[in-house]
Amino acid sequence: MNQDLYNLKKTLKSSNESLTYYSLPELKKQGYNIEKLPFSIRILLENALRNYDDFSVTKEHLDALLKWKPSGNDKDVAFKPARVLMQDFTGVPAVVDIASLRAEVARKGGDASKINPMIPVDLVIDHSVQVDYFAAQYAYQQNIEKEYDRNKERYTFLKWAQKSFDNFSVVPPGMGICHQVNLEYFSKGVISRDGMAFPDTLVGLDSHTPMVNGIGVVAWGVGGIEAEAAILGQPVYFISPEVIGLKLTGELPLGSTATDLVLTIANLLREYGVVGKFVEVFGPGLDNLSVPDRATIGNMSPEFGCTITYFPIDNKTLEYMRNSNRSEAQITLVEDYCKANMLWRQDEDQITYTDVVELDISTVQPTVAGPKRPQDKILLKDLKEKFIELEHESFGRKYIEHSEREEAITRWKAEGGSQPSEQSHEPSADVEFQTEEKNGLKTVWISQGNEKFMLSDGAVAIAAITSCTNTSNPFVMIGAGLVAKKAREQGIDVKPWVKTSLAPGSKVVTDYLEKADLLKDLEALQFHLVGYGCTSCIGNSGPLPPEISKAVGENDLIVTSVLSGNRNFEARIHAEVKMNFLMSPMLVVAFALAGRVDIDLTKEPLSFDRNGRPVYLKDIWPTDDEINEVMRKVLTPKDFKKNYDEIFDGNEIWRNLEVPNDRLYQWDDSSTYIKEAPFFHNLSKEPKPLKNIEGARALMMLGDSITTDHISPAGAFSADSAAGKYLISMGVDKKDFNSYGSRRGNDEVMVRGTFANVRIKNQLANREGGYTTYLPTGEEMNVYEASRKYIQDETPLIVLTGKEYGSGSSRDWAAKGTILLGVKAVLAESYERIHRSNLIMMGVLPLEYVNGETAKTYGLTGKEVFNITGIENDLTPLKKVTITAKKEDGFEVSFKVIAKLASPIEVAYYQNEGILQYVLRQFLKE
Repeated sequence: MNQDLYNLKKTLKSSNESLTYYSLPELKKQGYNIEKLPFSIRILLENALRNYDDFSVTKEHLDALLKWKPSGNDKDVAFKPARVLMQDFTGVPAVVDIASLRAEVARKGGDASKINPMIPVDLVIDHSVQVDYFAAQYAYQQNIEKEYDRNKERYTFLKWAQKSFDNFSVVPPGMGICHQVNLEYFSKGVISRDGMAFPDTLVGLDSHTPMVNGIGVVAWGVGGIEAEAAILGQPVYFISPEVIGLKLTGELPLGSTATDLVLTIANLLREYGVVGKFVEVFGPGLDNLSVPDRATIGNMSPEFGCTITYFPIDNKTLEYMRNSNRSEAQITLVEDYCKANMLWRQDEDQITYTDVVELDISTVQPTVAGPKRPQDKILLKDLKEKFIELEHESFGRKYIEHSEREEAITRWKAEGGSQPSEQSHEPSADVEFQTEEKNGLKTVWISQGNEKFMLSDGAVAIAAITSCTNTSNPFVMIGAGLVAKKAREQGIDVKPWVKTSLAPGSKVVTDYLEKADLLKDLEALQFHLVGYGCTSCIGNSGPLPPEISKAVGENDLIVTSVLSGNRNFEARIHAEVKMNFLMSPMLVVAFALAGRVDIDLTKEPLSFDRNGRPVYLKDIWPTDDEINEVMRKVLTPKDFKKNYDEIFDGNEIWRNLEVPNDRLYQWDDSSTYIKEAPFFHNLSKEPKPLKNIEGARALMMLGDSITTDHISPAGAFSADSAAGKYLISMGVDKKDFNSYGSRRGNDEVMVRGTFANVRIKNQLANREGGYTTYLPTGEEMNVYEASRKYIQDETPLIVLTGKEYGSGSSRDWAAKGTILLGVKAVLAESYERIHRSNLIMMGVLPLEYVNGETAKTYGLTGKEVFNITGIENDLTPLKKVTITAKKEDGFEVSFKVIAKLASPIEVAYYQNEGILQYVLRQFLKE
């Protein structure tokens, strides 16, 4: 039972309701300096006090927060979130795991029905829609039908889970993106449950969960494994965080947007260094930012590297809640509770932060980021120069001014461009290609009927208005509609080689665009609605038009994508697109009109009308007053009510999905989508003793900034890949492969996809992609095949890597696949927070060099034989263990590394070979 250790329970009366709450002012009376704590730490403290049971939440956990120091400490914090948010890519394997736990409990004679979510779980199906159809009125309907064709088995499984599990809801496909739905609907600010009032908190199965920080909710992304433990009643444990204050002053200048601001902050904070830290925003500049502006910033927290970017609740929060149709009783509760419990934004000057980073918002300029990292800020005016530099440095190209290229373009047919995936990806017979080379630059003329245009390096192949990051913000979405409207008035059009798409995060967006009479303008430029989902941001861009794909592939053209998303890692957006740039929806439209990125839009014309008159960006850019006037006319709470009243309904296909009533899922051995997880079979009652790792070989030797996209890609894969060969062996046609993300419920596919990114560079292989050398024979093969040989030899494996290992999405399969390949340890210079945690929770030991040492320090080539000692005797948090590496010539080198187990509970998870094994053993003891 939870205990009120400090006698803090008080009564709050709000809207004729009396609720119990844990009073922080009462704690202040007892001599604790609560007013000096950041708001986010106050929320963690309230959480620990309310959940204190002297078992999973102990006095030591309370002290870590009661005695919080800005300089940080190595004390554990225990956090029990109020709810969990899932999306389908990461949610399916999480639900598979819980269903698998039920199966193991049943095999051991236990009551499987007791394996249930203990807190509310909301899963939004948003990551599976692909842009197969585009630039057509029917694109949305055709894409969603295609989505169901591909994913019927997965969706049936999720609908079964909704029916079988308590506290589990599913938002069907085509309704919205999880983070935008969370912001606009799920988030309460303050929760009333069982007569108790407390802050709304959550963890999410997606790294962009901090988007909801913008509405005053403490939340961050965790791996699926960690979230599953929280669902089953385990606290989330982490080291007491440092909190960096981000002080904002001024207001955005004309011509700059919240997107420009967040890309500026991403660069600023990534350079400062906030990995594993909290960021809390304060200062007078905050008064000028709406909740959607704040949410845009919170969304990109993983791009900065921090855990959260928290915005305390204030009048702007209440204003947004009212505009998004929260009840007056709920809004009153939020205000009453926060003001009563020291969680209302005030007295900011009394707070002591670890450090303060300042930004004058008025200095923000139009910005893009890329070509492969979100934090790589480029001012719009510098993009052309930067592209030329990158083209030369990364690809050895000579640049030729666009004005020197001959270019002829005829108008693209209004209905053209749609590429149904079931059709051949080869161009039709009447398409002609003519390749030219001028001063080292390749250009390809493409002719079809009366249409003729030229494709070259720097061309924009994909222009996607996508992602919750920006589509949740009416200012930039209405701004994009006005850019399209003005472009039409100027008589210019999107270039014929650009694949366009509009994929907002909720139906509210298309409602207000229609009311503003701007949707037709976007559609006139071929930004037709393709779905409500992540699409290009998660890598579901769909195929390029066949003539574009052929020209790019045969001529090694450096084509680009422009998108309003948050991720642009190598090969993430599309395997054939080598450079990807993040920007506001307004700039996405502008670059689609220009058709290329090697252009200075601040000076050069982005296009020419039919009379040859130049049209500049300034000619089509709306003023802030124009945007705000439209917003005032079209944004109403009624739109939110209409859409969220039917959020769980789904379409006819969803409603007709038939699911069984069984409490245990009936696994189908022939399924290539849903398979019982292999981690819990015949689990021993007690964990095995820890052992040193002896005779290990390196499976991969990697560089810096290896992302979870590199480790476990989410997008499409070829028939020649290990996963493709497996599916073909199971009778699956190539056209039905779907994506790695959609196959996460099947470990056979996912283990074959681990380290299979087509852009990953392994120093133990002579080619790019998922290859390595089986060191005993020197034979080069794909990673999966090599791992099977090592497992057969009973050879443990390690991965050698550099800085920021595992940055990017909170992808649990990056850790699950790693352990299934036989990898026992990873040795890195540094880790991104979520992936380090996930490795431990799957039983992989994360090791870190000390004192700035690297593989080069010891001349490691990856071909050594490794012994790791110090594990089996007295493994404690952050213990230094010894690695001895025997080189090919017999010479041995020994050095110390840190076992990055940050707390005793992480040691326990590692000893149990994973967190879920730990939870299951605890359950079986009851």
